[in-house]
Amino acid sequence: MLKLRLKEWINSFLLLELLKGMGVTGRYFLKTKITVQYPEEQAPKSPRYRGLHALRRYPNGEERCIACKLCEVVCPALAITIDSERREDGTRRTKRYDIDLFKCIYCGFCEEACPVDSIVETRVTEFHFEERGQQLMTKDKLIAIGDRYEKMIAADKAADSAYR
Repeated sequence: MLKLRLKEWINSFLLLELLKGMGVTGRYFLKTKITVQYPEEQAPKSPRYRGLHALRRYPNGEERCIACKLCEVVCPALAITIDSERREDGTRRTKRYDIDLFKCIYCGFCEEACPVDSIVETRVTEFHFEERGQQLMTKDKLIAIGDRYEKMIAADKAADSAYR
């Protein structure tokens, strides 16, 4: 008992714990740093990364969404709202397609449920909102995002098919 207390007193007097900690710090101080200088450098992202949503079009310019509402049903956060209408040729298309990004948990279920690859989640992570209501992504905004990033989306889909 006395030996143990004497050993503890000597360790605390000589600051051995502090010296051990400084030794660990010294070892890592001289190693090469792996810090990414954001935004000049970007960490690589997987083709399966889930970021900003987009609605895609067919190559002829027609929207892909057939208003089956599977994405709305499968969304666990209830972030998707769809209204549909019948067109003159008998097909069904969306009249309203809204995603509330504050509710969305970016799970990717909507993308997995879509039978025509209409709704996708891109690798875009740099988006922000400055005013109230901008987090509500309407059909027009989603299609514009899809048009802007279609090459990246198609490349990611091709790379993703290698995993399946």
